[in-house]
Amino acid sequence: MKKNIKIVFVLLVMLSFIFTGCTSFNKLGVLASCSYVNEEKVYNYDDVKDTVIRFHVLANSDSEEDQNLKLKVRDEILNYLQPCLKDLESIEESRKKILEKKDEIKKIALKVIKENGYNYDVKAELARENFPEKSYGNITLPQGNYEAFRVIIGNGEGHNWWCVMFPSLCFIDVTKGKVEEEESREKLDKVVEENKNHVKVKFKIVEIFNKFFK
Repeated sequence: MKKNIKIVFVLLVMLSFIFTGCTSFNKLGVLASCSYVNEEKVYNYDDVKDTVIRFHVLANSDSEEDQNLKLKVRDEILNYLQPCLKDLESIEESRKKILEKKDEIKKIALKVIKENGYNYDVKAELARENFPEKSYGNITLPQGNYEAFRVIIGNGEGHNWWCVMFPSLCFIDVTKGKVEEEESREKLDKVVEENKNHVKVKFKIVEIFNKFFK
């Protein structure tokens, strides 16, 4: 009888997480809190390294012409990707969509390059790369290895332009200023917290089972 009660208790805890999204437990193993606010501007690398997909466009060189071309390529790619990515809720969905659209993105970049009188080749890839600390509005990502969708124009030896493709911060209108910056950080905070919650709950459920079934 006692064993059945324990099983029911564990199941109730698991169901509570599923339906509420809560991950904070008190000493009795009961869900205690459902709220989280992250006010940090510079994110901890361990919190973001596996929760974001960065987007980089690398220019052929640092000449003014090549840098201007890079921005034109960037604009066309973002215009194409915005309706595809803006409502996706997970990094897995975003990764799948980016890979589905990779060939079309390369075609778009080549078209822009040709229309502007150049014949550079383009490489489009989704890979993990080491990046220095970078800021995007009020968001700073620390140095480290990140998953990134990279569009490399020609030799790719010029300065790059970057943003966060997932969550979809690339598509925020920066002309709206502080309000949009707050929305950007809220999006990233949400993704970071959801990832941390997933890890917490997996370990907590194992702990509860071990406690009651020793």
